[in-house]
Amino acid sequence: MTTLTYQAEARHEVKDEVKKLDKVAKNRVQLDFAPRSMDRLNALKAKTEAASYAEVVKNALRLYEGLIEEVENGREFLIRDQNGAISPFKMFL
Repeated sequence: MTTLTYQAEARHEVKDEVKKLDKVAKNRVQLDFAPRSMDRLNALKAKTEAASYAEVVKNALRLYEGLIEEVENGREFLIRDQNGAISPFKMFL
């Protein structure tokens, strides 16, 4: 009986933790995409095996933020073509 009581209490504690996580402040954003942009979003979702469009957008924001930070710190992104030639990548024209 003690084990059953403990399991019931543990389940109750887990449910309480899940409820706390659900209460994290969130903001809903609605975006309108042109057909070409929606195609790009769908392609990225498929390529990255993301569970949702929100996951794709969150990952894109993290990447974009990181790139901007590096550029602000004076760093430059370089690309190498198939022949080995290296040139600057023009991200922010």
